[in-house]
Amino acid sequence: MGDLRATTLTGREILLPAADVDAFQQRLRGPLIAPDDARYAEARQVWNANIDRRPGLICRPVGVADVLSAVRFARDHSLLVSVRGGAHSFPGTCVCDGGLVIDLSLMKGIRVDPIGRTVRAEGGVTWGEFDRETQAFGLATTGGTASDTGIAGLTLGGGLGWLGYKYGLASDNLRSVDLVTADGTLRIASDTEHPDLFWAVRGGGGNFGVVTSFEYRLHPVGPVLAGPVFHPFTKAKKVLQFYRDFASATHEQLTTYALPMTAPDGTKVVALAVCYSGPLDEGERLIAPVRRFGPPLEDQICPRAYTEFQSMFDAGFPPRNQYYEKAHFLRELNDDAIDIVVEHFARVPSPRSLLFFQQSGGAMRRGDTAYAHRDALWNLILVAQWLNPAESERHIRWTRELWQALRPYGTGGVYVNNIGREEDDGVDQVRAAYGANYPRLAALKKQYDPENLFRHNQNIQPAVSGEPVLRGVTHGHG
Repeated sequence: MGDLRATTLTGREILLPAADVDAFQQRLRGPLIAPDDARYAEARQVWNANIDRRPGLICRPVGVADVLSAVRFARDHSLLVSVRGGAHSFPGTCVCDGGLVIDLSLMKGIRVDPIGRTVRAEGGVTWGEFDRETQAFGLATTGGTASDTGIAGLTLGGGLGWLGYKYGLASDNLRSVDLVTADGTLRIASDTEHPDLFWAVRGGGGNFGVVTSFEYRLHPVGPVLAGPVFHPFTKAKKVLQFYRDFASATHEQLTTYALPMTAPDGTKVVALAVCYSGPLDEGERLIAPVRRFGPPLEDQICPRAYTEFQSMFDAGFPPRNQYYEKAHFLRELNDDAIDIVVEHFARVPSPRSLLFFQQSGGAMRRGDTAYAHRDALWNLILVAQWLNPAESERHIRWTRELWQALRPYGTGGVYVNNIGREEDDGVDQVRAAYGANYPRLAALKKQYDPENLFRHNQNIQPAVSGEPVLRGVTHGHG
């Protein structure tokens, strides 16, 4: 390679000498991709086609040694860095303009211990890959709602998912992580090794290093009683009122989501989706009111493999469409908020857009980690999706207007994995994501990443001298 243009942490453009780049490449087992490489166009793409960034270099590690080399190279040259796991994010922070992308997509190792009920998975694994391996032994852990989501980003942000009511967040099921910190050192973080760092990565996002592997607890999970029922949108208010009451009453026992959406035939509907993991007769008893209410247009609830259910909604979020997202945590869902949702969705500009009430209940409401929103009962996600990039403005405007209208009904907090693009959500939303835990996280950021090398994320700024640290606050409310 010749000299390469690159962007530093301060935003300054520099030339990386060819000799330095060549030496870096020789230390790697995995590929190093520059803009003149035939693989570059594909390598810089992410799931959301509304994101279009051009990194200076893309490093694809195949092991920990490669990650160590990449972090040290970035540190030595003060390069802007982003870290890519599954790349299934709306703001696309896993790719940066002009900097170095550390792309973990080739790190796919998974090792299940069926006796000890644990699994170790590398940072490039997706939930679909993870679930296929663990379900071979009748085991699983909480893992999102789309099979092509990466385990890394979801877990580091907390990790809401269908099994959460019973087993907690994905991050609640971590036993340890291996991560390369900003000083180029591999550390193991667990309850007994660097416990402060372990607390921080369970909800603090990608701020503290590159996680090369995750060790999770697994749980027996056989067929789940799961699936959606569909109601006409003309009854949307009554359906959402029923959803509110039913989900509130059963949040310790099963997970229930609500999705105003447009069906393939172009008609608007409201889907109620449930997931119960346990004895099927008990599940049928709990879910019976969902089957009876309405009655629904269609009932697709049945016993099914967990892997089948985990991928059931993938078709609604295909890669390389245009996406934009905003979100609120809600403690309650009153009639006024329901009216706003129904009114705005009635004039949604794209049949691909939807709303997503994601229930947070049961074991997800308990835990001592950096995840700051245990008290919220719902995460309301507004997803705009369209095909023509020239139409972006009107779809984004619809989403922002609905989000703004719902602000009075939110907790003021937001799930870190649902923060939108930086130009919209900025520092205020980042602070809202980490809630009362922010000062402690900022102090740990100063300890482990004082130069803020890992900043191309929902960024926690290193604490400044004299800033108070609320060490007693470990699960602040958003």
